[in-house]
Amino acid sequence: MTKPSNPNAHTEPLNDFTQSKWPTRIICLTEETTEALYLMGEDARIVGVSAYAMRPERVKKEKPKVSAFVDARIEKILDLKPDLVLAFSDIQGDIVRDLVKQGVDVHCFNHRSIAGIMQMIRTLSALIGEPQKGEKLVAQLNESLMHIHSSAAELKVKPRVYFEEWFDPLITGITWVSELVELAGGIDCYKEFACESLAKNRIIANTDEVIDKQPDIIIASWCGRRFNKEKLVSRAGWNKIPAIINDDVYEINSTDILQPGPAALTDGVTAIHEIIANWAQKQAQ
Repeated sequence: MTKPSNPNAHTEPLNDFTQSKWPTRIICLTEETTEALYLMGEDARIVGVSAYAMRPERVKKEKPKVSAFVDARIEKILDLKPDLVLAFSDIQGDIVRDLVKQGVDVHCFNHRSIAGIMQMIRTLSALIGEPQKGEKLVAQLNESLMHIHSSAAELKVKPRVYFEEWFDPLITGITWVSELVELAGGIDCYKEFACESLAKNRIIANTDEVIDKQPDIIIASWCGRRFNKEKLVSRAGWNKIPAIINDDVYEINSTDILQPGPAALTDGVTAIHEIIANWAQKQAQ
């Protein structure tokens, strides 16, 4: 006997609750996520960026600016109707709080190392549903770093390198900078500070310490401020430092080295290695 059908039964298939809607309107409050999305070919998702976003060059013309670093135009961000906002570190904590209170989805990265940069890319690619693009970019960056590491291994002598992130007070390099200095063939004079994520914990209270460390190379990147070489070399007692005696004082654009993203792992570390390799070549003459 045929069982009678239930007229109230659902005749349409049930929804697949495993399906996700990937973000298509992303705002990047720092440069590194902006550059990473461009490099993955996902820049069409970006609807707003930080005023400090400089890579690639065309981003300045293509995307509206919605923030500085510690401040953001919350109303403008809301007007752009983002389905994901990307932030970085405790410094942007207040912005993150304000956006979350407005019901905005926010992911705040907090990485400080080379490994952290790679993981940021993997996480970002997963957030947009394109993990394979993240893995491809990570592989490209890793290959580039391995090439520089191999080149640095051939150097006969390693210079002591003092990296200066700020000048008043003196602040030395953060973790990924220290790692890149050593990967590129140098010895970080302030490696003991490298694990400190906060700038206040990397302050050199006594500037005579730098003299005592006798760096062979000084690299400055004044966090968005134009480097003044004369200001540095004229510091009291610094004329006894080998780097100053031999005019081995250099600047690397902060856009290339102080953002924890692809720029540091490409142009930033390449610039460091070129400085170190040239120094080593002079020593061999």
